[in-house]
Amino acid sequence: MNERIPRSEKPDRAARPPDEVARRIALRARQLGLTREELASSAGMSPRYLRHLEELGDAFDPAAVLRLAAVLRVTHDELLEGRTDLPPGQPPPGPHPTLMTLTPDECWDRLSDHGIGRVALSSGSSPAILPVNYLVDAHSVVYRTSPTGAAAATEGGEVAFEADRVDEGDSEGWSVLVVGTAERIDDGTAARLVSQPGAKPWAAGIRDLWIRIVPAQVTGRLIRNV
Repeated sequence: MNERIPRSEKPDRAARPPDEVARRIALRARQLGLTREELASSAGMSPRYLRHLEELGDAFDPAAVLRLAAVLRVTHDELLEGRTDLPPGQPPPGPHPTLMTLTPDECWDRLSDHGIGRVALSSGSSPAILPVNYLVDAHSVVYRTSPTGAAAATEGGEVAFEADRVDEGDSEGWSVLVVGTAERIDDGTAARLVSQPGAKPWAAGIRDLWIRIVPAQVTGRLIRNV
């Protein structure tokens, strides 16, 4: 391939550090199991040209950036600016992090009255961890699901529930784990719970089975910078 690398173009890269773009490309290539040579070849360029592209970005060759993004299975903006839907925990730790243990009362205070958490239970022949809307009712966690859904725990079955909150700016956060047994809620109690804030599930469909997690153990941890 005859590639001509212009020497006079000096694009403004102040808002997009070249090392960040190179890091993003290398990380995504590793995730896909691509060597640098394979990545360059699939994008129709040489490794040398790829290096210049990492340094100069889309102001250097917008068409090449689009080809590279397609090979890496990301959008043009995700490649150059980073993804906006990544899970929490991307920033580095705080300067003076301290790990603290929460008391059961502090755990319930943080769970508050409702939110989104994850329930862990056995589903068929393997364990499963599933996101659910939840409420706190009389020091227990309750959630609703479909009677035939994966989160439909069996009566008396062992389950675990976890919820957390993260402050990305300060690199702080907490997590609470509730371990106990599942109890299927009768219609009378379910009618009362339906009227509570946060009782309507985000997922579509008929979800008229209410599960209560009767806690046997409640533990929590807090990371704070002191």
